[in-house]
Amino acid sequence: MVLLFACVDLFFGRYKLPGKKGGLPLVLERKRILVVDDETDIVELIAYNLALEGYEIRKAGDGETALAIIRKEKPALIILDLMLPGIKGLDVCRAVRRDRATEAIPIIMLTAKGEDTDKVVGLEMGADDYMTKPFSVRELTARVRAVLRRSESRPHREAEPVETFAAGHIFLDYAACTVAVAGKKIELGPTEYRLLTFFTRHPGRVYSRDQLLERVWGDETFVEPRTVDVHISRLRAAIEKDKENPEYILTVRGLGYKFAR
Repeated sequence: MVLLFACVDLFFGRYKLPGKKGGLPLVLERKRILVVDDETDIVELIAYNLALEGYEIRKAGDGETALAIIRKEKPALIILDLMLPGIKGLDVCRAVRRDRATEAIPIIMLTAKGEDTDKVVGLEMGADDYMTKPFSVRELTARVRAVLRRSESRPHREAEPVETFAAGHIFLDYAACTVAVAGKKIELGPTEYRLLTFFTRHPGRVYSRDQLLERVWGDETFVEPRTVDVHISRLRAAIEKDKENPEYILTVRGLGYKFAR
């Protein structure tokens, strides 16, 4: 009977095993998942099935509560409904991605909307995956496992900021604020330099025009989304061998731009 209860507690992450060094305990830590949806039945359904898989579950029925939990507890993954009372799901996603402390938390969007445009908007805002209602609990569970695996395989943020960047014939010295192309220093406008710095610090990730305006232009006013295209063109002219066939600043059709290494 004691063994039975130990096995149950071990499954739910409460039982401590003796460690190999100095008798220190080894704790099996369960991954914490936040489920955000204003439909209680759906939250309970997801929570019940993920708990059976060994995850620790947190619940929220609105965006404000969700953000408070995210900032305080930093869950391993967020399952986020698009249509929420108060702060909408897209705004929650945007807030998570803009906060350095939470930007790496993976997000699975869960919504009744099934249009391609809604999917694109969710992914543009930084969602890692997307499912529509009604959904298969089994498929959702499989996607949770897959997204968590991808998240764990990402390199961790370095303790000290990287001071230089090199890719092909491009070299940046962030500390000196200089750019060299094919071994020769070039002069970039301030906006083009900020764009290049942002892209090279986040290579491979796609950013929409609106995201680039938020991250690069910040609080500057009277800036239209199409302004991004103008500065992208100028940046390509400065760093690409052929700006009409770029190697680095690539257009991702229907989504935005990314820096390819």
